[in-house]
Amino acid sequence: MFKIFPREKASFSGKRTLFIIALVLAGTVALTAILPAETSDFGVFSLAPAIFLIIYIFATQRILEALILASVIGFIMVSKPAGPDDGSWISNTFANFSEGILSVMMSEDIAWLIIVCGLMGSIIALIEKAGGSYAFGEWIATKAKTEKSSLIWTWVLGIVIFIDDYLNSLTVGSCMTTLTDKHRVPREFLAYVVDSTAAPLCVIIPVSTWAVFCSRILEANGWAPEGEGLLYFVKTIPFNFYGIIAALIVPLVIMGIIPIFGPMREAFHRVAQGGPLAPEGSEKIDIRAGKNNIVPTNPKMSNLFIPVIVLIGSTVLMDCDMQLGVLITLGFMFISYLWQGVMTAEDFMDVALEGLKNMMMPIMLMILAFLFAEVNEQIHFTYFVITSATKVMTPQFMPLIIFIALAITEFITGTNWGMYIIALPIVIPLATALDANVTLAVSAVLSAGVFGSHICFYSDATVITSSATGCNNFDHALTQAPYGLLAAGLSAICFLAAGLIMN
Repeated sequence: MFKIFPREKASFSGKRTLFIIALVLAGTVALTAILPAETSDFGVFSLAPAIFLIIYIFATQRILEALILASVIGFIMVSKPAGPDDGSWISNTFANFSEGILSVMMSEDIAWLIIVCGLMGSIIALIEKAGGSYAFGEWIATKAKTEKSSLIWTWVLGIVIFIDDYLNSLTVGSCMTTLTDKHRVPREFLAYVVDSTAAPLCVIIPVSTWAVFCSRILEANGWAPEGEGLLYFVKTIPFNFYGIIAALIVPLVIMGIIPIFGPMREAFHRVAQGGPLAPEGSEKIDIRAGKNNIVPTNPKMSNLFIPVIVLIGSTVLMDCDMQLGVLITLGFMFISYLWQGVMTAEDFMDVALEGLKNMMMPIMLMILAFLFAEVNEQIHFTYFVITSATKVMTPQFMPLIIFIALAITEFITGTNWGMYIIALPIVIPLATALDANVTLAVSAVLSAGVFGSHICFYSDATVITSSATGCNNFDHALTQAPYGLLAAGLSAICFLAAGLIMN
């Protein structure tokens, strides 16, 4: 597989790892000697943790370790020593790191993520135990008898479950893995199809958790009047070029109109040579690891579709509150499965807990990604990127510049909604001041968030899709990146053309 750096994962010894870590930390401490007194003035130095993170991930493929070390670098910069003999930075770094973790763990976003993703793992485990996924797999196998048809069904199912990208990826990925495995589809390609019909679709459909979240931000920042945020979100849909293009590219790749290329071709070559369907290390993140050969008794498709319908319906009725939808669905499944005699109350709790445990690795990755984003915010990384980009902005080129700058930022931080909170309060007033088309500028921000999250190695979209499809998240992101970049390139052309025409 194509690598920017030689693959060192197998030969990366403990002593060598410790030496590199010590070297990196020593270099960071030395860097603090030339840092400005205020973190808001770090400027180009705020890029240091991000640059280290990207290099380390490609060199080692150890994402958990990379996120921790990159965060430590950021916290050392925040806790810079007052002089060459000042050792207080050590205790300050530990204190700031600890406070950063506590701040992340106490945030509403992480609490929501742990509850929703953890309990979604429980729902999936319960559906599998009840035989819902197995019955659906057996039924759809009679309809999808070729590799292409199985993938088209995956794409269609992803379009149908549009309410939330987590629900989409977890449900479609876990349901379709068995079928695509029968047709010897590399897990990387399945992950690409699933991921590309999750967030890209949610950001262009007005009845989704993304639409509700974005509409509230648009109201909070004064562009949309109170209560009309959703109407203003709808205005951005025709110009959310990345979401539209990324979703439309998928069937073109499946049908062979756009050829398999880049690292994805090597994944197909591995499988064609009789190699494993999943890349190395995928079992660590696979929420279905070791369970693919279990045949449930009396499987029924209703035990899949009815809970999913309840989940979608309750989420919509509860003002697109995914957390309430998950809790209501679990309550419904408890009553339904016990009434059918599918499992006892004790079995239900055991399976629910097992599903929750299966989500620990994905949740840990996302917590560390949020920690990295937290320290980036403290050293004003995103602010530096945005303000640097504004220096060359004109009304005509503003959408293109925003899309490129924030796409890069989001690829590094991996927190799409978090980036929206930071970027939109800057972009909306700036577009107004420049007399630029605000709708187009907001669309560029939304598109950039989807792109960065879509191809980031540790973003929530990548991690959730990887866990559902049983594909190592590094390999999933690497093989998906060329298609994401293709969509991004076409989107950039569209933003340039729209900016020239509409401003």
